[in-house]
Formats: sequence, C-alpha cells, structure tokens
Amino acid sequence: TIQWFQERGVTIVAEADGRMFPSTNSSATIIECLMQEANKYRVQFLMHRTVQAITPSQDAYLVTTNNEQWHAQAVVVACGGFPKLSQFEWLQNLQLPIAAPVPSLFTLNTPKHPITALMGVSVADTIVKIAGTKLQQQGPVLITHWGLSGPAVLKLSAYGALHLASVQYQYQAIINWLPSYNNETLKQYWMQLRQQLAAQVIAHKNPFDLPKRLWEFLLTEAGIQGHLRYADITASMQQKLIQKLVQYELPVYGKTTYKDEFVTAGGVELQSIDANTMECKQHPKLYFTGEILNVDGITGGYNFQHAWASGWLAAKHIAATL
Repeated sequence: TIQWFQERGVTIVAEADGRMFPSTNSSATIIECLMQEANKYRVQFLMHRTVQAITPSQDAYLVTTNNEQWHAQAVVVACGGFPKLSQFEWLQNLQLPIAAPVPSLFTLNTPKHPITALMGVSVADTIVKIAGTKLQQQGPVLITHWGLSGPAVLKLSAYGALHLASVQYQYQAIINWLPSYNNETLKQYWMQLRQQLAAQVIAHKNPFDLPKRLWEFLLTEAGIQGHLRYADITASMQQKLIQKLVQYELPVYGKTTYKDEFVTAGGVELQSIDANTMECKQHPKLYFTGEILNVDGITGGYNFQHAWASGWLAAKHIAATL
C-alpha cells in the first residue's frame, strides 16, 4: 500500500506506535490520489442512487436502486459500515449472517468531571484500563472538554467495542499516568524522593515530567496543598497521591465519536467470505470488502488498509474470472 501511494506521489509517514498518515496530514491528499486514479481508468460514478436490493438472477445479479435496475456479472459491496442492524435490510434476501453493529473508535465522556478543566493537556505515555476487565491500552492521552481522547483511548475503544456497548458506555476507567511504575514500585521510589527533595516545594518540583497543570491537579485531588514541602507530606497524603498517579479512577458516562468518524464493529460475518478473494461463499461473483464486513481496526490507517487490501483482492479475482 505504501509503495502504491508513493508511486503516485503520496508520501506516507509512520508514527512511533505504527500509525500511518500522509505526510501532508490531510485526508484530501488521499482522496485526490484515489480520484485521479479513478479518472485515469474512466471509472463511472452514479450519484444519488440508493441500492434497495441485490438479487441473484441465473448467472448474474439484479441490482435494484431507487432509479433503475442493473444486471451485472459480478457485484462488489463496498459501502462501508452502518450503525444500525436495520440498515442491512437491503441484503436480507441474500440470507447472510450479519453481526449487529456497535461503534468503534470513540472517545470517553466524563461529563462535569473536574479533570475536564485541563482540556488541551496531553500526556505522552499512559496506560488506560477498563475496571473489572483485562482491557487496557498504552500510549498518549489527550484531556478534552468532554473527557479523554488520544491514541490509547481510541485503541481501547476498538478492542473493547463489544464490552463497552454491553455496559451502555458506563464504566470505570483507570489511568496510570506513570506506566513505568505500579503502586509498590512508586512507593519505593517516593521514599527516595522524600530524602532527595525534602526541602523542595512539591508544587514547584515535579519529578515525573508530567504536564504542570496535571501535576497540580493530582496534588489537589490527593488533598496536598501546593506550598507544602516534600518533607511535610504525611503517609496518608503520600498514599493518596501514589494512587492518583498510577490508579486514577475516572467514571465514564457515554462516548463521543472521534472527529466525526464512525467506525463500526459488526457487519457481514467472515465465515461467509473467502478471505483469499473476498467472494461470498453462498453467492459466487458477489464480493464484500471493507467495513461492511465484521472487521474493525484501531486508529492509524488500519481500517483504510483493510478496505483497500480487500478491494484489491476482489478486483484481482474478478479480472481473472470474467
């Protein structure tokens, strides 16, 4: 995929965590490239059509839209995902198993929580967990005016899509702002800090390189006044601060779609599809590619990669068999 875009003048860059984007950081770059390629091969776009049914008809398919009917030797369904199961009704006469869709790639809502006052603060490395589960992700986090966003949160929402939907997006998130530490190792390190920084004012001496606003916020949450010295911190204050640093509990009530993007988990079940060709096993010459399938990826280009790769497989097979 990278080579394909580079051959057409689009440079793809990789982030440290493997996410990939065009060097322009603009989706318009990708759109323009794809449109140029479509025009090169004289692809015809028929706009303002709604497909109402796809019906097998002898050795072909009858595609019924709101305007007309088309007969086709092969059909590729590449329409993306849908947020509601009812929106798959136009496929019902094909009798394919379809997993009910749920959202994926979304941010966490913490309405009216004090942490939202830190909107704009980003932390380069954290661990975000869902309490009571094994779900967790490590990476950057961005505090917003509605809650939490950033790569760690978005990846967590993708891997936890089904569980989070089942609890109606109401759960407890646990954040470790210092992923190199746990409760016990931070407690040991804190004993060293008390000796080394005994005379230092705690609000002015942040030993963890956390953003200043976040450090002051966590001190307040732990009941520690900023003018206190490290030597003045009681055992009770110390334990509260350690907990806020490595086990910060954040109640979540709802979700927000990431940049108006809507990725779904759910769709046509994979057991109906030949993974080598994307052809439907029950209906030869009918292909499904991209997010219409029960496949969803994390943020960073993975959903696009799946859409393009599955489309390429389908196109190769169609070209070889027509």
